[in-house]
Amino acid sequence: MSAQERLTDALYGLGWGTVKKLPEPVAVRLGRTIADAAWKRRGKGVLRLESNYARVVPDASPQRLAELSRAGMRSYLRYWMESFRLPAWSAERVKTGFDPKDVHYLTEGLASGKGVVLALPHLGNWDLAGAWVTTKLETPFTTVAERLKPETLYDRFVAYREGLGMEVLPHSGGSAFGTLARRLRDGGLVCLVADRDLSASGVEVKFFGETARMPAGPALLAQQTGALLLPVTLWYDDSPVMRGRVHPPVEVPETGTRAEKTSVMTQALADAFATGIAEHPEDWHMLQRLWVADLDPALDPALDPEKGSS
Repeated sequence: MSAQERLTDALYGLGWGTVKKLPEPVAVRLGRTIADAAWKRRGKGVLRLESNYARVVPDASPQRLAELSRAGMRSYLRYWMESFRLPAWSAERVKTGFDPKDVHYLTEGLASGKGVVLALPHLGNWDLAGAWVTTKLETPFTTVAERLKPETLYDRFVAYREGLGMEVLPHSGGSAFGTLARRLRDGGLVCLVADRDLSASGVEVKFFGETARMPAGPALLAQQTGALLLPVTLWYDDSPVMRGRVHPPVEVPETGTRAEKTSVMTQALADAFATGIAEHPEDWHMLQRLWVADLDPALDPALDPEKGSS
């Protein structure tokens, strides 16, 4: 393990070990202070966030984009402060900490016994939404986590999410798809963050007018198992309660090849995600490259070395 990896692991360990013990108002202030400091540095992540917001709000002035990125960093740190504290929340705090609309799509889908795939973008706090499902709905589910470096950090995330009632599968180095399919065929629930895929297997979609790649997994799982595919979007308001919406099901097209059906369904997911992101752009925590055009450094202003890095 490199020195940088040891430091990263230690910082996350400090967060889970210390922040969860803070009174909530203190944790909120700490998150805002860290967010504002990071925003003022104008590092690579903040520049990337602004570049992404420029796609979402194309008529925004530079001042508006700066305001959005500041709000975005505050929202991002709210996510982290909540996540560090979630293991210490009471069941009642979890149940009242999330207020989703149209949750009947989920409960009716589960009652049908066909299985349900929930697909979410990086909006709000998807871990809190998951904890609400396991606590309020008393429904366990399976998800997938990217293998992080160092391995000890990945282990921390797995232990954290398993502590919230989730079954966590590694994104690579295992047979995640087959396990997810089995859970769905048994009538279970699968939750996947699905707004970014830079791999060769990613499905190209139009997203805010430009080409991006999103994972094929949610659409393929729905096709192969007959499970219901439901987009979900999340957002914050000025209260301590996170809001959300379960969108209507994405239907499997009646005709076409598997690839054609996957393309249509993934585009429908992208459209649902775009609706939620456009309504609450500051809660979309996308500090990485997403659009295909940004994969070429020559076309990517956020990678300009003269503009700093983080």
